[in-house]
Amino acid sequence: MNVPPDTGRSWWLHDALADPSLDGEPAPALSTDTQADVVILGGGYTGMWTALHLKERDPGLDIVILEQDICGGGPSGRNGGFVNSWWSGLHHICEDFGDEATLRMCRMGEDSVHAIGAFCAANDIDAWFAADGDLGFATSTAQIGEWAHLVETAKRLGISDQFAVLTPEGSRQVVDSPVFHGGVKTTHGATVQPARLARGMRRVLQSKGVRIYEGSPVTRFGAGDPAIAETPGGSVRAGHAVIALNAWAAHWKRFRRAITVRGSYIVLTEPAPEKLKTIGWTDGSGLWDYRAALHYVRTTPDGRIAFGVGGMQPNLARHIGPRFAWDEPAVRTAIHDLHRMFPTFADVPLAAAWGGPIDVAGSHLPFFGTMGAASNVHYGLGYTGNGVGPAHLGGRILAARILGAADEALDLPIVDLDPMKFPPEPIKSPGAFVANAAIRRKDEFEDRGEEANPLVDFMARLPRRLGYNLGP
Repeated sequence: MNVPPDTGRSWWLHDALADPSLDGEPAPALSTDTQADVVILGGGYTGMWTALHLKERDPGLDIVILEQDICGGGPSGRNGGFVNSWWSGLHHICEDFGDEATLRMCRMGEDSVHAIGAFCAANDIDAWFAADGDLGFATSTAQIGEWAHLVETAKRLGISDQFAVLTPEGSRQVVDSPVFHGGVKTTHGATVQPARLARGMRRVLQSKGVRIYEGSPVTRFGAGDPAIAETPGGSVRAGHAVIALNAWAAHWKRFRRAITVRGSYIVLTEPAPEKLKTIGWTDGSGLWDYRAALHYVRTTPDGRIAFGVGGMQPNLARHIGPRFAWDEPAVRTAIHDLHRMFPTFADVPLAAAWGGPIDVAGSHLPFFGTMGAASNVHYGLGYTGNGVGPAHLGGRILAARILGAADEALDLPIVDLDPMKFPPEPIKSPGAFVANAAIRRKDEFEDRGEEANPLVDFMARLPRRLGYNLGP
């Protein structure tokens, strides 16, 4: 199977840019010095949802968004399009924050899933939003029963009806794959064409008077009153600033130990709707497996499979370079794993392949807050590849913080959470690289029905032993 060439953009973004219904006004680079009420660094989901929530509460605010590429050019237009809350991590979150806070988080996260669908409908954004639920499968015998803690926690909390356990036979009746060994089905969750959502949000923001400058990387930032963001062509002075940079925040000293960077890669087939019908996958349900370096898989309305593999790290990740957007070994891994899961698609040509960086938090959960002495600088980071739904809630949190408004979302435990710290350099990058490689190797052994050798197993489990929620 030939590897699709690197086009520099995700297929999602090419598709979105070709749709005139998503067109907004041109957004040239900042070329002057200006002032605003709020300056937002980053034109992805977190930055744009923050601006939308601000405009909803105070339409008169003057808001500037600075984006180094184009809105949707980063992770917001490269991800798998899974619009999830936190229900699948129920047991882990309960361990960290207790039952009451966890239920509030999951319910607010679920509200955001529905709100994103309503936003698309209200603004005529054809983002392929499909609230068809979520499927988690064991794709090796080693993964069987990995959902036990989730099911037990749901039973204890009296919400067992929200999760349906599937036997191996039952899982293959839902989607027929020879490697499915049971799993869990839930009605929570949706899928979306992520770049269509991002470009639609951009159009709506411009209609509300938000000033968006694309091709405007922030080269220097000063916290204070006012906050000052400088770009190659000009600067913005603002009463409040929002840092919504996803993985690129790892380059900032303040967040260097709060997040680490991994890569995630997707391959997309040409349309094959009859083959999808043969395996019974005819709705918009997204599916994933219980690998530590998980697979996330969804379909498109015209009958394609988009197959993603997470937990890849093409280098030491001290800087985000071109290999995060395109890495042939990672793409070949994704192709191999696609054909293992769906062998009937082995003869279906591939249309595209791409990758992108993700901002990984040690707890697997995002965190939102305001920078210490700089009470007017706010941030939202650490989505760990699960930001499509939570970014909506994150924007609500950040907007409420900027406005000093009452909002129950500000009481969530992910607000003003002191994130787990990764080790300092020179330990962090090599350590993450070695542990990440071991996690992938352990998964690959188990995919073949083998046990990992003791050294690989030890290194794969080490992050968890150290308290990080990154591996098995």
